Amino acid sequence: MTKKALITGLTGQDGSYLAELLLNKGYQVFGLVRRSSSSNLERINHLSGDIQILSGDLLDQSSLMDVIAEAQPDEIYNLASQSYVPLSWTQPALTAEYTALGVSRLLESIRRCKPDAKFYQASSSEVFGQPDESPQTELTAFRPRNPYGVAKAYAHWMTVNYRQKYNLYNCCGITYTHESPRRGTEFVFRKITHAAAQIKLGLANELKLGNLDARRDWCYAKDAVYAMWLMLQQEQPDDYLIASGETYSVKELVECAFNCVGLNWQDYVSVDPAFYRADEPVQLVGCIDKIKIGIGWQPQYSFNQLVELMVDYDLKKLSS
Repeated sequence: MTKKALITGLTGQDGSYLAELLLNKGYQVFGLVRRSSSSNLERINHLSGDIQILSGDLLDQSSLMDVIAEAQPDEIYNLASQSYVPLSWTQPALTAEYTALGVSRLLESIRRCKPDAKFYQASSSEVFGQPDESPQTELTAFRPRNPYGVAKAYAHWMTVNYRQKYNLYNCCGITYTHESPRRGTEFVFRKITHAAAQIKLGLANELKLGNLDARRDWCYAKDAVYAMWLMLQQEQPDDYLIASGETYSVKELVECAFNCVGLNWQDYVSVDPAFYRADEPVQLVGCIDKIKIGIGWQPQYSFNQLVELMVDYDLKKLSS
């Protein structure tokens, strides 16, 4: 029998890659999209004939119940949220409505309409904020330091509580920063690979960045969505970190990206205090022992391979 999956956040980076993965595995895929949404559908245009789009909104529980009742999904992946950290400071209440309370509405809709569905909640390493240990594990205390992290912490614990209270198959994947050519240029990894390509092609002559010493645990979005799918294929639900287990500095990222285009980054990159992030989290890096041992997942792409892949993409896109 064909499995059915419902994805919220379909038009985002992760949603589009997850939809491709599920379609390749023979799923019937439904995507939840706000009726009034002006979302960029570019990431899923190539899948438009293969996915059934349903109208719903995380702010409206009745619409979520209608969508679940219509789709009758075997698996539900909640990838929708207000996910840009700086914006969470300027729109904290809206971030809470979508990223926190939206998950409550979704969980309650699942409980009422399709309690046998398997549910994946996209948690974030931002729940750790300034952690008291590094690397972090699934048992590291949550200490979020921005409204987005606070909202994700609420959503995480509601998912766990619904699993415990109602015996639902609920999983949380605590994802660290994951990148791809489908990432927006407002995010530092893509900003850097895009700028290196622009400068190489003579379309720009400088790149301004914030803290070059900031370190991140970066992995490829395709690897991350495979982990999401794998989590819902297990006999028992559980929560896992999805990370690379390694950190690299912004400076190392810049050097690698400019090396890909044969340029010396120091000739083009300057530091601008305006780009320093408030409350810069310290050494966010995930220990992936549990997910490696428990379900056999680990990243397939190295840091250098990811940088090369994205620089190549940006060179081709800007040249076309």
